[in-house]
Amino acid sequence: MLEPSFDLATLSRAYAEGRLKPSDVARIVAERIEEAGDDNVWISRRSAEAVVADAVEIERRLAAEGADALPLYGIPFAVKDNIDVAGMPTTAGCPDFAYQPDRSATAFDRLRAAGALFVGKTNLDQFATGLVGVRSPYGVSRNPFDADYIPGGSSSGSAVAVSSGLVSFALGTDTAGSGRVPAGFNNIVGLKPTRGLISTAGVFPACRSIDCISIFALTVADAMAVLDVAGGFDPRDIYSRAAPAGYATAIPGRPPPRFRFGVPADDQLQFFGNDAAARLFASAIEALTAMGGERTLIDYAPFAEAAGLLYGPLVAERTAALDDFLTDHADAIHPVVRKIAEGGKSVGGSETWNALYRLEALRQRTRPVWSGIDLMLLPTSPTIYRIDEVEADPLRLNSNLGTYTNFVNLLDLSAIAVPNGFQPNGLPAGITLIAPAWREASLAAVASRFHAARGLPLGATGNPPPDRLSSKPVVPPGTIGLAVVGAHLSAMALNRELIEIGATFRCATRTAPNYRFVALPDGKRPGLVRTNGDGASIDIEIWNVPEAALGGFVSRIAAPLGIGTLVLEDGTGVLGFLCEACAADGAEDISAFGGWRAYKAAR
Repeated sequence: MLEPSFDLATLSRAYAEGRLKPSDVARIVAERIEEAGDDNVWISRRSAEAVVADAVEIERRLAAEGADALPLYGIPFAVKDNIDVAGMPTTAGCPDFAYQPDRSATAFDRLRAAGALFVGKTNLDQFATGLVGVRSPYGVSRNPFDADYIPGGSSSGSAVAVSSGLVSFALGTDTAGSGRVPAGFNNIVGLKPTRGLISTAGVFPACRSIDCISIFALTVADAMAVLDVAGGFDPRDIYSRAAPAGYATAIPGRPPPRFRFGVPADDQLQFFGNDAAARLFASAIEALTAMGGERTLIDYAPFAEAAGLLYGPLVAERTAALDDFLTDHADAIHPVVRKIAEGGKSVGGSETWNALYRLEALRQRTRPVWSGIDLMLLPTSPTIYRIDEVEADPLRLNSNLGTYTNFVNLLDLSAIAVPNGFQPNGLPAGITLIAPAWREASLAAVASRFHAARGLPLGATGNPPPDRLSSKPVVPPGTIGLAVVGAHLSAMALNRELIEIGATFRCATRTAPNYRFVALPDGKRPGLVRTNGDGASIDIEIWNVPEAALGGFVSRIAAPLGIGTLVLEDGTGVLGFLCEACAADGAEDISAFGGWRAYKAAR
């Protein structure tokens, strides 16, 4: 067990209580890196003296600027070496390609401004091409669970650095799964945010149009805290996007009590002979069900077809990223990476455009899936391989590892990979939760609860997870609480209308005991009517609705329903759905059921 744990909750508490200072942590980082020895994690690293000096400056900033200005105060981090840091070379895993950037990546600057403590730049599959972590002239980053096995790629060094307790978090990049597969192989969290949410300005691209900066961390809460700092629109990035109104990265205190998760049919799941991984995935389905999830089978075929386009005609975008270097310095490129990149040279314009048209058709085909589920559950990878196995069959085995990851960026989805458990051989396996763009907070709520329920140690450190889940509901700024009583309840037919406007679950509660609850004649909606005398307490949910979206949402509510103030069982009030009293006359009184969900279940 490594003491102290580098998760944000533990370090922040130690700082607040005066037990540690960032300069102490800087020295601990140097000691841990020294003890790790030749682990091939780093391509370039700041000297221990420079990191300590930086930590002292961060301490000075705290005194001058205050804690609110430094949300990542003294938190050590690393970045993948295709991300620019001024004053250090960017190699992208190729020494002959290295250049000296004049300016750091936007995401890096935001982290430093927030008080994060930079340690160094990490190893990767060359030019971010691979899911294996073995395609680097700087060696193979050592898998901390078994050095004979691959660490995952392309963000191998970043994942190993977090898992081994060398840093609290690390930036990677993700095009085909490079921010998720290494998380699964290292028993950590890998957040692949919405494309364009974190600027890629200052990132050497693999496929510029779909690249994302990813975040490796020990917990979901840590990853989201980093996202809160690193994200945001950046005019330097041509693919940067402003978040929709009301978007927030705060994780709700609890996931909704009911949610729907999609999984492929059994005949569409592949584990390539790894029965232990298959059993672990089955146990993840059981765990989500126990949390209130409802499993829904989905057709995975269109997602798989989209995944196949990435290394089909669309591989030409990787070729374009290397441009003249591929022609003039081919011998400097790793043989497998070169073979992949050169494959794009034969792709013609018509073939590329036909692939893009097909991708749009697949987006249309998959879009209705999300109206029936809140998130998708997949294995992060179907299996894991030894280094020698990958070296002997590099393309096929790498392709196998992307079975459940390659489609995500192409279809503009968000994803969080979280640990799931350990196989009998001691190697970890993970699952990934996936949802449409901009749903990081709702994904994180479920992912955080799942991770906590598994009770796994943090990475390879042996440290137990911190108690991060609070029972106090989180109310993101810029939102208004709205109580729902019918089909807008979690996992019910109209709940997607809340999700689509960026609403997040706050809590489940009950009204005061002075309401009458009826089923309206259309059979689709209930009506909640306040009484002057005795009544019943009715189950409701409160959702945080972005202020900017509330008016539009309310305007679509059809009579006899409307919005008024509901009185809760604790005596407080909240906006919520109410029904005109006249419409309740003659309607079936269902108050005895105590709520719409119970009534529908009994029908």
